Amino acid sequence: MIQRILLVIIFIVITFVLLYAYQKVKIQSDVGTKSFYDESFEVIDIDGNPIDFQEFKGKKLLIVNVASKCGFTPQYEALQELHEKYQEQLTIIGLPCNQFANQEPGSLEEIKEFCSLNFGVTFLMTEKVDVKGENQHPIYQWLTSKEKNGLKSSTVKWNFQKYILDENGYLIDVFYSMTKPMSSKITKHLSEK
Repeated sequence: MIQRILLVIIFIVITFVLLYAYQKVKIQSDVGTKSFYDESFEVIDIDGNPIDFQEFKGKKLLIVNVASKCGFTPQYEALQELHEKYQEQLTIIGLPCNQFANQEPGSLEEIKEFCSLNFGVTFLMTEKVDVKGENQHPIYQWLTSKEKNGLKSSTVKWNFQKYILDENGYLIDVFYSMTKPMSSKITKHLSEK
């Protein structure tokens, strides 16, 4: 009798897990969500070279708006640590932005030099972009719109807001500036190698 009850319980649990997984996939397909990789985003790296986002398929992406003169600027160090520890499965993309209290006023060369000298940054950095407003970059239009990313809408509140995407280019979650790059909220999505 007890074995029969346990089998029923196990069957119910497995059924709920499968239904949850199916529902998550169905929600994304119902809203017509396109993967990040289905879009044709145009952005150049900090050295002026076009970025081919297709190169990152199969890895998770952490997209972060960054600034050199912000209270959160020391997060560059933890972003670099995250990059070094998980670079086989994660690509970090830092997008400089000057929309929050003019905390990224420098040229691309100045930003690159600042990041390199002060934090040893080697992860991918891009040109300056707008993360909100009338000139919001298409990457951030996708990241902040549930209709486009299929998961949730958000507003970029400040510098060092983080968006993590899965290996197929679907949004997993959004983390505000207070979430440190090495937080378990982020690293739980990565496995140690």
